[in-house]
Amino acid sequence: MSNSADSPGTGSMGPGPARGLRFRPVRILTVAVFALAGLIFFTSFNTAKGTDIRTDSSLLKLSDLIQERSRKNKNLDESNAALRGNVESLAESDDGSTKAQDERLSGLEKSAGTQKLTGRAVTVTLNDAPPNATAKLPGYPEPQPDYLVIHQQDLQAVVNALWQGGAKGIKVMDQRLISTSAVRCVGNTLILQGRVYSPPYKITAVGDPGRLQQALAASKAIQTYMVYVNVYGLGWKVTDDGTVTLPGYSGTVDLHYAKPVE
Repeated sequence: MSNSADSPGTGSMGPGPARGLRFRPVRILTVAVFALAGLIFFTSFNTAKGTDIRTDSSLLKLSDLIQERSRKNKNLDESNAALRGNVESLAESDDGSTKAQDERLSGLEKSAGTQKLTGRAVTVTLNDAPPNATAKLPGYPEPQPDYLVIHQQDLQAVVNALWQGGAKGIKVMDQRLISTSAVRCVGNTLILQGRVYSPPYKITAVGDPGRLQQALAASKAIQTYMVYVNVYGLGWKVTDDGTVTLPGYSGTVDLHYAKPVE
């Protein structure tokens, strides 16, 4: 037995306390597992930076940031409108222009949407369906979450129909639309000219109420939307508001566009 590799006696391994010892595969695997666990722990700690990475707190912070930026943009728009009014008043007091030129400029400003507009108006209100909505009519499937919310194309369909119906001016929520305005939805929120809105969405158009409502009824896109209204309960309301005054557009009119990287 003295020639066995596991024997503590004399053998080919030579003298010394390490004689007869070997690293077994189980020991190597154990060390590797602990090393990997330590690496994962360190990586998780470094990523979390002391926070709970399983929560949605970062998303909530992003939402708060968007809302705060939206409020700031609103305040800047109001400040910009006040300053623009002061500048225009000063310019009109001594600009050397004739009465005809002033009238022509005023007409161009009204067409551009930068001046207030008063007239008879129609308001369209769109809203999400209740979260627990079910199919109200036979033959239709139970709703997917996508069926129950207002989409960008729904808002665009209403705006396009109102323009086609002869609208002289349109306001979405509290902002006047101009030729460069873009109605965009991200998730279940509307982003319009740097500000964020949640449903219900209100679109007000100044024009002939009869023509405006006829254009809404004739729109193929709105007819499709009305199927979801009747089946799943999406919100739809059209009201004749009488005489209203739309605000003038108060934001910047500078065009922003992408540039190729050189």
